[in-house]
Amino acid sequence: MIYTNRRAWSPPIDDVSWVHGTDLGIATSTDGGISWLYRGIVEGLNIEPGRHTYWAPEIFDDGESYHMYVSFVAGVPTRWEGHARTIRHYTSPDLIQWTYQSTLALGSDRVIDACVYRLSDGRYRMWFKDEADEGHTHFADSDDLFSWTPRGLAVGISSHEGPNVFRLGDAYWMLVDEWAGLRVLRSDDLLNWEAQDRILDVPGTGDDDQTNGQHADVVVSGDAAHVFYFTHPERDAGGSGNADYRQRRTSIHVALARVVNDRLVCDRDEQLAGPILPNLAN
Repeated sequence: MIYTNRRAWSPPIDDVSWVHGTDLGIATSTDGGISWLYRGIVEGLNIEPGRHTYWAPEIFDDGESYHMYVSFVAGVPTRWEGHARTIRHYTSPDLIQWTYQSTLALGSDRVIDACVYRLSDGRYRMWFKDEADEGHTHFADSDDLFSWTPRGLAVGISSHEGPNVFRLGDAYWMLVDEWAGLRVLRSDDLLNWEAQDRILDVPGTGDDDQTNGQHADVVVSGDAAHVFYFTHPERDAGGSGNADYRQRRTSIHVALARVVNDRLVCDRDEQLAGPILPNLAN
């Protein structure tokens, strides 16, 4: 697992510097995802000196190498506005050593949260948030995972972030984070998306799982999807979360999602039996 390693422990100053300057954390599992061991951070991503910001890594295996598309912000800004956000492309043979390839030209300098899916014709499609377009999801296509052609708006139903696309059953699904749970969208062609209800919008009962689920990634196994998401378990409703460690800290969870009557449903309190990721256990 490679993830955004939030700096919740940074000094208690009421600005957003704590969400910047972030590394990518690494955790590994040898039992199919039941338990995880923290292994430090991804090294070697910087192509210029200093501390910088890395968010929301998307990793795609093309069968020969791994491709990482990660959101990048230069430095450690103290506010949200006023600086570019771009998506950088790295490759690796082993998920350990990473080589910078390019900063993607996606038609905007306010892009974050890449998601990549291989199309049936062998090409690739990327979805990402364009903050310059009211926080909507845009998309781009590629023949080779290196050169990308922006295609414009994909989903404009709301401001949101963190698009994640997967196939389950007879349809394609997209989850987007509306900061009030994850909006579900369904598609038959990866172009036209029909909005459904939210999932993970009702608090769970488990430890650290009693707030909205946020910015998920999905691993499909058989007829179910394992939705990995995070919570701010101690954040006050409506609070900025900037003030101190308790408000800032995050916790990672996983829940099963299934298709029932052409709708994606998820019970975050369902107890998972056995390995979470049996197809990845080796």
